[in-house]
Amino acid sequence: MKEDAGRSEPVDLKVRTREFAVRIIRLFSALPKTTVAEVIGKQMLRSGTSVGAHYREGMRSRSTAEFVSKLEGGL
Repeated sequence: MKEDAGRSEPVDLKVRTREFAVRIIRLFSALPKTTVAEVIGKQMLRSGTSVGAHYREGMRSRSTAEFVSKLEGGL
């Protein structure tokens, strides 16, 4: 696992996906309240927060093939 700049130890992917989801939520909250921004923002919110959900689901898999399948999500 790679080390983040400024950190002395590797950061777990579970933590990084959670931090990413929080950043996406904050970005969505900061968008203007126009119709276009709302539509695009909602899609961004769904796709940005699903990354962590797919990872956590994959961690419960029983095999490497199942892990890959769960990470692919709805592809």
